[in-house]
Amino acid sequence: MKLTCSQFELNSALQLVSRAVASRPTHPVLANVLLTADQSTGRLSLTGFDLNLGIQTSFAASVENSGAITLPARLLGEIVSKLPEDCPISLIFDGTAEQIELTSKNGSYQMRGMPADEFPELPLVQSGTSFKVKVKSLVQALRGTLFASSSDEAKQLLTGVHLSFDGNGLKAAATDGHRLAVLSMDDALEGLNTVEEFDSSQNDNFAVTLPSRSLREVERLISNLKKEDTINLFCDQGQVVFLSSHQVVTSRTLEGIYPNYNQLIPDDFSKSILLERKSFISALERIAVLADQFNNVVKITANSENQKIYITADAQDVGSGSESVIANYDGESIQIAFNVRYILDGLKAITSEKIKLCFNAPTTPAVFLPDDIESRFIYLVMPVQIRS
Repeated sequence: MKLTCSQFELNSALQLVSRAVASRPTHPVLANVLLTADQSTGRLSLTGFDLNLGIQTSFAASVENSGAITLPARLLGEIVSKLPEDCPISLIFDGTAEQIELTSKNGSYQMRGMPADEFPELPLVQSGTSFKVKVKSLVQALRGTLFASSSDEAKQLLTGVHLSFDGNGLKAAATDGHRLAVLSMDDALEGLNTVEEFDSSQNDNFAVTLPSRSLREVERLISNLKKEDTINLFCDQGQVVFLSSHQVVTSRTLEGIYPNYNQLIPDDFSKSILLERKSFISALERIAVLADQFNNVVKITANSENQKIYITADAQDVGSGSESVIANYDGESIQIAFNVRYILDGLKAITSEKIKLCFNAPTTPAVFLPDDIESRFIYLVMPVQIRS
């Protein structure tokens, strides 16, 4: 293998694929990144794979001889990141010893790697069910739900986002047991192709639950694409592949039946408060300074007399605070309490200028909705029980 490439592109590629390199590898080669040079295409490909998440990217390089080798991801990344950006990098591997020579303008480095054939093959599934998903829709779906997934590995199925496809529609949902975010989009797919017949006329939905860690990498990948672009998605035998022009993210699926979250959302509400989203967020962020000192709980009090809500926090042995926000509410005086961090996460995922807080009682699920008939985002939060 012999090639010359840009320091900037190599460094960017290493930063991308290193997120899929195992931090505690079960085999030494999993701590490495796979470099594959192809003279026929004039591209250098880099792959990181920890057996659950795989990331592959490629970029143009001047390739004299094709070849492949795996190198320690962390060491290679640190060396390349400190080399001058305006100078090309040469990589030479003669294939006899598992050592590569990296040369830049003012210096050279020798690194020992491992054979490419010891690196696990990336499961590039290109059969089963496939979709062309609109980048704009998938970005919105992930940004609107990822934050609500669980970080508790004991609840493994809840550490992911549930994606379901029906005709041209996409619905994404995530919950950690205390809150639920659901975003639906009717026109998210550009095309549907299946090896196994997909019969939408019989409401035969296709659904998959993917780890949030994998989907965060997908979001990073597609955020750099044009909104009008599409990304190919392949699903088969416990694996999902997201494929764009020169980048690939593969992920295992999370096995099990995702909770029936639709039954958690009340059909109607007896109380509804209309609020300016930005002013509500600002007040919550100020009061959160105190709430964070104790238990993150804020109380919201509403009455119809002065068209305001009052947000209060009482941090034991530290202090207390109160904020008021203009609101539209017509009903009896009521008080409801929430984890302030849960509310802020959901409000920041909403884009409309006004939001509705809907609920029936201080102890039943509350829902935050965009005051926008075109938006189909639902954010459900369980209130905190207030001790009298």
